[in-house]
Amino acid sequence: QVQLVESGGGLVQAGGSLRLSCTRTGRSLSSSAMAWFRQAPGKDRLFVAGVKWRGSNTYYADSVKGRFTISNNSARDTVYLQMNSLKPEDTAVYYCAADGLYGRTRDTDFRSWGQGTQVTVSS
Repeated sequence: QVQLVESGGGLVQAGGSLRLSCTRTGRSLSSSAMAWFRQAPGKDRLFVAGVKWRGSNTYYADSVKGRFTISNNSARDTVYLQMNSLKPEDTAVYYCAADGLYGRTRDTDFRSWGQGTQVTVSS
């Protein structure tokens, strides 16, 4: 079973940047895609960005296009989320997800999850 460990969250002012990392260990059920989701207090967990594990194809939620960049380093079993021009509405717990199909955006489409890392953007 795959384990995912996120890091890189924190507190940042609006307009600032953060980079999240997600390192994958263990046996993956599927190497198709990995993704980032986020969940704000009292709200559903929503798709942010996804990447094809073998390759560089990416896809994004409209709310983060042009500001966030997802990338992967398969040699290091790590996925990154570079977040620029952060806004207070980006405040959420960010989750790394694996074992999903490329192009999918529902949290039920991914079978493995990290514990989450908090991102707080102050105005």
